Amino acid sequence: MSAMMQPQIILLKEGTDTSQGKAQLVSNINACTSVADVVRTTLGPRGMDKLIHDDKGNTTISNDGATIMKLLDIVHPAAKILVDIAKSQDSEVGDGTTTVVLLAGEFLKEAKPFIEDGVHPQNLIRSYRTASQLAINKIKDLAISIEGKSLEEKKTLLAKCAATTLSSKLIGGEKEFFASMVVDAVIAIGNDDRLNLIGIKKVPGGTMRDSFLVNGVAFKKTFSYAGFEQQPKKFFNPKILLLNIELELKSEKENAEIR
Repeated sequence: MSAMMQPQIILLKEGTDTSQGKAQLVSNINACTSVADVVRTTLGPRGMDKLIHDDKGNTTISNDGATIMKLLDIVHPAAKILVDIAKSQDSEVGDGTTTVVLLAGEFLKEAKPFIEDGVHPQNLIRSYRTASQLAINKIKDLAISIEGKSLEEKKTLLAKCAATTLSSKLIGGEKEFFASMVVDAVIAIGNDDRLNLIGIKKVPGGTMRDSFLVNGVAFKKTFSYAGFEQQPKKFFNPKILLLNIELELKSEKENAEIR
């Protein structure tokens, strides 16, 4: 019995500081809310960009939550969790990084008075999980199903959703134009969820309105061989052969023999 009552031994690196209790919980909450306040003004269509200048002389202008969180020199262990949240959101969804950081910050901010009053954190966690399920059920009730609707109705609803997400982007001024293009691209791949089939090719010059959708395969390749001016630039119903070998003749050294 005495062996079971021995104190727990924790091995830590030299210089590591440990603390626990209500005061540490409040300190963690304050650190997280401070980080959330940094990206708060970047949210929404009226969100502002942040100019970040690091010690290496690099300057970054962005309103993307994940980008800003990566560039911040955060040392507080609890605040670093918000950075991990933003990275996970960016890798899994690709958007909503600022929103998820602000939501986490607000949840902690609302929990702070209860922590100070002595409410156990596990009770708060259970309450948040219950509230999360209620919110999910409410969203499902408000959702509009596109099943059974015509193709044009589906495209209209999807275009509205896409335009909303583009409002805070640099291309927000042409959101209707790009929203329609995005919906056409998604519909082109059908029920296949492999969104990696959709690629974006960047070409310098022109305006945003010069962008267009290629319903097929596009290779970003320039014509640079002799006589390319006389070659046709467009083919209709061609037969395509894919080879994993090179057909061009390599330059040989002098006195080389070709057989």
